[in-house]
Amino acid sequence: MTVATVLDYDEVIERFDPVLGLEVHVELNTHTKMFCGCPTTFGAEPNTQVCPTCLGLPGSLPVVNRVAVESAMRIGLALNCEIAPWCRFARKNYFYPDMPKNFQTSQYDEPIAFNGSLSITLDDGTVVEVGIERAHMEEDTGKSLHVGGATGRIHGADHSLLDYNRAGVPLIEIVTKPIEGTGARAPEVARAYVTALRDLLRALDVSDVRMDQGSLRCDANVSLMPKGATEYGTRTETKNVNSLRSVERAVRYEMTRQAAILVEGGSILQETRHFQEDTGTTSGGRRKETSEDYRYFPEPDLVPIAPSAEWVEKLRATLPEMPWERRKRIQADWSLTDLELRDLVNAGAVDLVAATVDAGASPAEARAWWVSFLAQEANSRAIELAALPIAPAQVARVSALVAEGKLTNKLAREVILGVLAGEGEPDEVVEKRGLAVVSDDSALYAAIDEALAAQPDVADKIRGGKVAAAGAIVGAVMKATKGQADAKRVRELILERCK
Repeated sequence: MTVATVLDYDEVIERFDPVLGLEVHVELNTHTKMFCGCPTTFGAEPNTQVCPTCLGLPGSLPVVNRVAVESAMRIGLALNCEIAPWCRFARKNYFYPDMPKNFQTSQYDEPIAFNGSLSITLDDGTVVEVGIERAHMEEDTGKSLHVGGATGRIHGADHSLLDYNRAGVPLIEIVTKPIEGTGARAPEVARAYVTALRDLLRALDVSDVRMDQGSLRCDANVSLMPKGATEYGTRTETKNVNSLRSVERAVRYEMTRQAAILVEGGSILQETRHFQEDTGTTSGGRRKETSEDYRYFPEPDLVPIAPSAEWVEKLRATLPEMPWERRKRIQADWSLTDLELRDLVNAGAVDLVAATVDAGASPAEARAWWVSFLAQEANSRAIELAALPIAPAQVARVSALVAEGKLTNKLAREVILGVLAGEGEPDEVVEKRGLAVVSDDSALYAAIDEALAAQPDVADKIRGGKVAAAGAIVGAVMKATKGQADAKRVRELILERCK
C-alpha cells in the first residue's frame, strides 16, 4: 500500500485552520432491538438473534422500542438539547449486503433532540464548548466479515459472510456542530470530546460504551481552511474509529494528508476513509453521498413520536450526577490537587477508584493501586484500565489485608497478579500461593538468630549502638522468609535481640 505524502504538522497549523465534525454512534443497552423483540446480546452465534422484522422479510412490521426512545431523550437532556415535541422516523435508502431491508430506519430532518452543547476539559484545564447539532434515533446494520486478503476489508477478499444479529440494534447518533478555532489542538479536542461523551453515556447507563466491541463508534469529519478563508474546505469522513487514541491519531493524520494535497495545488475528494491502526494512516473508501442520494422519505409504518412535556420532565428527573460535577465533589472529598484529579481522569480511573473507596479502601490506597500498579498492567496488556479482570471490591480486599498486617505491599502485588491471572479471590490467592505474612515471632526469632550468627560483625555493630546496621539483618531475614515477614516487626525484634 502506498502511503500518502503528508505535511509537517507545524506547517499545517501555520497555513491552515482545521474544522472538525464528529459523529458518534452509540449502541443502546436495551434488552431488545429498536423495532422488534429480538435480543441484543453481544457475541451470540451468528444469525441466531433475528426475526422477519429485522431481516426485512415481506409483510413484517416494526414496533418502536419505548425504552430506546426514553434513552434517546435522556441523552438529549444530558447534552443540553431541546427535545422535539413532535418527530418521526424516515427511510434512508441505500443498498449494502449488511442492510437486509435495503434501507435504514433513521431520522432525517426531524431528530428527537437538537441544539445542545457539551463542555470538555483538555489536559491543561482549558475548557472547550462543543455545540451539538442533533441526536437522532436509528437502527444498526448487520456485520460483514470479509474472508481472505490482507486487510480484512472487501477489497482482495475471497468471500464475505454476513451476521444479522446486530441489524436492528438501537442506535443514537450524536452529531456535533462544526468545531472551529482549535488550531493545533484539534486532535486533542476530538479525543477529549469522545472521552467526555463516553463518560456521560456511561453515567446515564444507556450503553456499555465499549469501543472495542463497537457499541461506541466515532466518524471523524476533517476539513482545512487556508488562513484567512471564510468558507469550509472539502471534508473527509474517517469511519468507525474504535478507540480514543485512534480518534486523535486519525484527525492528526488527515490534517497532514489534506494539507500536503492542498499545498501541491490538488483538491480534496469528499469521501469516506478507513483508519489503519498499525500505520496510523487513513485509506480511501467510497465517494461520500449527499442527503439527496439517500432519497429520504417519512417511514410509513411508524407513527410520529410526540413526547409530552410531562414525559420529558419525568425523564429529566432521572438524570444522574454529571461526570464533571462528580469529579468536583470527589476532588473536594478526597482533597485532591488539580494534577492528581487530572491523573485520575486521564487514566480512566475515577469510577474504579470511587468504587474501591466505596468497598472500604482509603482514597489514597485506592488511587495508588489503580493509577500506578494496575495502570501499568493495563498498558502492558494494551487494554483500558476498566477491562482488567479485577473488580474494585477485590482491590479493596487486598488493601484491607495490608492494613491488617496480613500482607506486605510486595506480597499484595503478588496477590493482585494472582487475581488478574484468574486464580480466584484475594484470600484464595493468598492461600494457594502461600503469601501470608509470617507473624509468628518465634519463627521470626529463629530467622533473626540465624542471620545474626551468620554476620557476627554486623551483630556487634548493632550491639555497639549502630542501629542502621540492622538493615543488613532485616534483608537476610526477608530473604529467608521469602519476603513474607513484616520488615518493621523484624527490625523491632532484631533491636530487641541485640540489647
